[in-house]
Amino acid sequence: MDKYSGKKLDGRYEIHELIGVGGMAYVYRCTDTIDDREVAVKILKDEFLNNDEFIRRFKNESKAIAMLSHPNIVKVYDVSFGDMIQYIVMEYIDGITLKEYIGQQGVLDWREALHLTTQILRALQHAHNKGVVHRDIKPHNIMLLQDGTIKVTDFGIARLTDTQTKTMTEQAIGSVHYIAPEQAKGSKTDGKSDIYSVGVMLYEMITGKLPFDADSAVSVALMQLQSTPEMPRKINPGIPVGLEQITMHAMQKNPEDRYQNALDMLGDLERFRLNPNVHFDYKYFVDESPTKHIKGMKRPPKKQENPEEILPKNDDVADDEAEDINRRKTHSNSYYAVKSVIITSIVVIVIVLAAALFRGCSAAQATDVDVPNYVGMTVVEAKAKNPNKFKFELKSRYVKNKKLGEILDQDPEAGSKLIKSGSTVELTVNGKDTEMAVPYCTNLSKDEAVKLVESKNLSPKVVEVYDKLTPKGYVCDTFPPAGVRTTIGSEVFVMVAKDEYVSKVKVPRVTEKKLSQAQSALSKKKLQCKYTYDDKSLQPEGTVIEQSPLQYSKVEKGTIVNIVVSSGKGSQSTVNITVDLPTNIDYDVNMVVYVDGVRNSTYSKKLNPSYNSSYAMSFTGSGNSTVLVTLDGQTYRRYSIDYNNGKYETSSYNFVPTEPTTKKPKPTQPPETEEPATVAEDDLVEIEDE
Repeated sequence: MDKYSGKKLDGRYEIHELIGVGGMAYVYRCTDTIDDREVAVKILKDEFLNNDEFIRRFKNESKAIAMLSHPNIVKVYDVSFGDMIQYIVMEYIDGITLKEYIGQQGVLDWREALHLTTQILRALQHAHNKGVVHRDIKPHNIMLLQDGTIKVTDFGIARLTDTQTKTMTEQAIGSVHYIAPEQAKGSKTDGKSDIYSVGVMLYEMITGKLPFDADSAVSVALMQLQSTPEMPRKINPGIPVGLEQITMHAMQKNPEDRYQNALDMLGDLERFRLNPNVHFDYKYFVDESPTKHIKGMKRPPKKQENPEEILPKNDDVADDEAEDINRRKTHSNSYYAVKSVIITSIVVIVIVLAAALFRGCSAAQATDVDVPNYVGMTVVEAKAKNPNKFKFELKSRYVKNKKLGEILDQDPEAGSKLIKSGSTVELTVNGKDTEMAVPYCTNLSKDEAVKLVESKNLSPKVVEVYDKLTPKGYVCDTFPPAGVRTTIGSEVFVMVAKDEYVSKVKVPRVTEKKLSQAQSALSKKKLQCKYTYDDKSLQPEGTVIEQSPLQYSKVEKGTIVNIVVSSGKGSQSTVNITVDLPTNIDYDVNMVVYVDGVRNSTYSKKLNPSYNSSYAMSFTGSGNSTVLVTLDGQTYRRYSIDYNNGKYETSSYNFVPTEPTTKKPKPTQPPETEEPATVAEDDLVEIEDE
């Protein structure tokens, strides 16, 4: 037992057990006896207690950390700076570190990586806004709860480890794989250094590998400064192009080439989440892989091209001519993007259908059915003949005189009892293991590829895709790729070329533009435009507020882009104005009201101020407006209306009577006001600027 377990700190925190050991501190699970809650207490190791500079900075950092309050940051409840012990009391997290989770999963699904990275960036955005830079972002410092929520820990502590020197030491081994290049060479660090570390973590989640690894911390640090990591899609082809580009943009060695803050990266992740087919055209994403030459390709001979002719002359023709010409040379990035999106879409559909089936089975009572006889079949055949939706759990046993992949035994045995539909049936498959390598199917016909995949006890799923090189009806690729080992009976997507390649154009961004501007921008890209109005939008009238497909998507020419335009009605408000009329005027005056220079017939009329001391008007609109009131041709009041806040400002002008006023006995009733007659254009009063 260590020296703290079983003790109580400051008469309040009962220490139960050691739950973690870091480079500088021990972490214990404790009970706060005053607030009656479980907490985690981090106690600094004894070797740091004699470093005055470290103690001073630790106090300052602890105060900064205590300022942070965010659902994705571990809360800090208390700190203590005693002479014999220094500790921080934090929220207790019942979970595992992200590093442990990556170790368990190997490679995370890109959707899950997107979800986790978004939470981390939200935490960093909050911290950076408070002036706190983490400087030690790594999966060891990210806690993962059972519900998928993450908590970032150890804010501000990492930068305290280098108070004596900037030299890399063995203490940095846990962090050096994730630190930014400027941090590795001891230069100034800021929020962009944390962004780099997030990029490294995202790289690790979607590939299962660190971008740089070596036997020593110094070697890794040198690689951070000098080397370029392998592109993630070369390791995991299932990663969408957009996510690869986001990852590599965050990991640029020059801080100025990265995302400048967490909010910028969050913006690109959100655009990618809404449209996984989106591309981010950062200038350094260049495909430098050599053209592959494959023997025995089944395609008609093609005319040799002049190498100089395949290069686009400028950016204007790059989208059309270069794609059309270069497709005769090799697979381009757009091909892999199409392939990736199709694959991920199919995976999503499979997951959704599986989830729906699971819910359906849970909601309705499963029926009792006989156990079928699967012995003698292959796993592929068993899955094809499975009307009761049994789940198969595979194990292997090798029998020399049996066909590889043949089912040797099953549990429960056929006809032995009734089981619920959807139950798990254990199948013993003939083989030295339960995995099989995906065969090489490129350039085979669809039927040949399907038979080959089935012969390997795998389930082929044909997917038609556009391909620049492969003739129609022939296989251009598989997923998983050829040579990858996968479980017997699992699905292999066989990608078969269809039709001719259709050139695509990039959808321009038309949101926040006026309708006419949006139509013009789409027309230039050979895209059609359809629009509807939104009466609830607060944007000015005629402003585009939504578009589908999203900006920067690549679509075929002629595709309809649907946009939503603000009608302006949602931003309208009503403003009431009371005009105070001049006093001591006992004759009729001609009041004319102009709204933004246009005469308003509703409120323009003759009035006698001796009977009407004020006159009420009401206007409805949006944005800003000017109301001008004249009396007998003289400018009398000017009202500047701001419909956004429902207020107005008044400018007043003196009125000079046009005829002498005489005191006349007032009639018992005021004279009737004349209805405003239709005013001819010649009668409009010309208003000069005051």
